[in-house]
Amino acid sequence: MLQTFTLAERPELRPQLWGPQFASSFPEFMNHDPAADLYYPAPYLDRYLDYVLIGVDAAAPDQAIAKGFCVPFRFQDGTEERASLPDGGWSTVIRWAHDDQANRRAANAVSALEISIVPEHRGTGLSRRMLEAMRATVAAKGIGVLYAPVRPTGKHAMPQEPMETYVRRVREDGLPQDDWLRTHVRLGGRIVQVAPCSMVIAARLASWRRWTGLVFDRDGETIVPGALSPVHVSRAQDHAVYVEPNVWVEHRV
Repeated sequence: MLQTFTLAERPELRPQLWGPQFASSFPEFMNHDPAADLYYPAPYLDRYLDYVLIGVDAAAPDQAIAKGFCVPFRFQDGTEERASLPDGGWSTVIRWAHDDQANRRAANAVSALEISIVPEHRGTGLSRRMLEAMRATVAAKGIGVLYAPVRPTGKHAMPQEPMETYVRRVREDGLPQDDWLRTHVRLGGRIVQVAPCSMVIAARLASWRRWTGLVFDRDGETIVPGALSPVHVSRAQDHAVYVEPNVWVEHRV
């Protein structure tokens, strides 16, 4: 049985959030997004203790088996930049949240950033439970909407298909073909739009070789396991760039 707590309620579990049990949640190259390096280090969690969720098994309440991060932000505040959900997705909304905290702007929305499950508990419905807990946390704060720049779990198998067409793949019952998008929709989420450049990861070829084990010996598009779109390689410039598309989903809570 999953029990969820905020980091404010269980601060002693904080070291486990970056423990080895969560190391395989995303491909290694995803750990090198510059926006994450700037705004996502552990010290910044002090601003969002009530928005960090920890899931534990009731039989082992001192062991984190799931985690979820979200951040409050100000949306549709009369500025052009925030009139609509950003194409920059994850990277932009975490910056908005940081700026709002620094300038003491009252939040009227929350954005999910991550839900991760330890390997031995994946495929058991815990991601849905954590999303439910995140929705409940936002509602308890008196904020009416949760947004999520969703990383569709099946998209890596179709990296060359545009995200705009991938999100239109549905089953006979009309629900999204993608498992994670389908979970969001089943819980009342509404697919709003694609965030075409939610993360941008650029690095020298040596770094990409170390992260992926691939040789990167050709210019142009390279398919990288775990990537949702091809990585663009330039041997002459000695760099490769990955631009990850996500999907904005809106939850009215």
